[in-house]
Amino acid sequence: MRILQLGKFYPLKGGVEKVMYALAKELSERGIDCDAMFASKDGHTDDIQLNEHCHIYICRTYLEAKATMIAPTMVTMLKQICGQYDIIHVHHPDPMAALALYLSGFKGKIVLHWHCDIIRQNKLLKLYRPLQSWLIRRAARIVGTSPVYLKQSAALANVQHKCRCIPIGVYETKAQEGTIQKIKAQYAGKKIVFSLGRLVLYKGFEYLINAAALLPDDYIVLIGGTGYQHDHLEGLINQQGLQSKVKLLGFISDKEVPSYYEASDVFCLSSIDKREAFAIVQLQAMVHSTPLVSTDIPESGVSWVNQNGVSGITVPPCDSQALADAILQICSNEEQHSRFALQSRQRFEQYFRMEQMIDSCQALYDELLNK
Repeated sequence: MRILQLGKFYPLKGGVEKVMYALAKELSERGIDCDAMFASKDGHTDDIQLNEHCHIYICRTYLEAKATMIAPTMVTMLKQICGQYDIIHVHHPDPMAALALYLSGFKGKIVLHWHCDIIRQNKLLKLYRPLQSWLIRRAARIVGTSPVYLKQSAALANVQHKCRCIPIGVYETKAQEGTIQKIKAQYAGKKIVFSLGRLVLYKGFEYLINAAALLPDDYIVLIGGTGYQHDHLEGLINQQGLQSKVKLLGFISDKEVPSYYEASDVFCLSSIDKREAFAIVQLQAMVHSTPLVSTDIPESGVSWVNQNGVSGITVPPCDSQALADAILQICSNEEQHSRFALQSRQRFEQYFRMEQMIDSCQALYDELLNK
């Protein structure tokens, strides 16, 4: 079989791109021909030969608008090469990729990976909806990352018969022992609450900062990531006099991130709406047996990933008091903390290993090509 993963941006930053890349890499390492096509996000357009079974095409981008790369070369390139593939696996939402696929004339099977709905960009959605509807109709299978999101998405209400849940999987990562001790020493005597993500509105970090004000002085909240809300969040911290209780860490390298999970007493996801469809950071916390506090976002898969009372506690969105109470509930009871830590790791083992995602996708491709 020959597969093409289609959509989103390179270099890899968000969860969708990382899933695309992981599928291409892992399937090709199994000897399956699986290429990928991305739109360039940094101006570089040199293709990458990942291995003998995987070529990564990087298409020139002329403009970025509404979180979409305008990359006309994706249309021309896909037209030229689409006949080589049995299946094109397109990742949604990505209007540019959908348009390129529509114009390509591809006759083979399409797998539509529905990572999330288009939530806030209503004007874009009105323009894009006819193309989205075509893509939904054209897809032989629609893959969702959680059963909740698949069932609750209004756009997929009439196509449940061809939907399939394949949870995102992540690699098992190792923490650097020296770095773990360094972090713990830096915040000696403190219970560490860790959070990680882009500093953007829907991540709800202001609620986590407000929750820090409700925690005892022997708690410290560490927030990793960069984004346009940095100055606003820094101002909120200063305004409340929380400089000793909340730290914005900025960018944390992939090598360092596992050590923060290991050093932390609890991981907190404070996102406020269903643009947070899954939250891969929760899986990374589970790898390191870190208990979770996350928000129960309606129609999102976040609280399916972190099962309330199993891997941690879920609370209503936009509720700082509830966040603080859940953090205290986990961290103030050693027996309960240990139970959540154990069950967090067990949930990773059960659902979210990289091998499980790859196995499920390979089985799906086999099923489609053997029909």
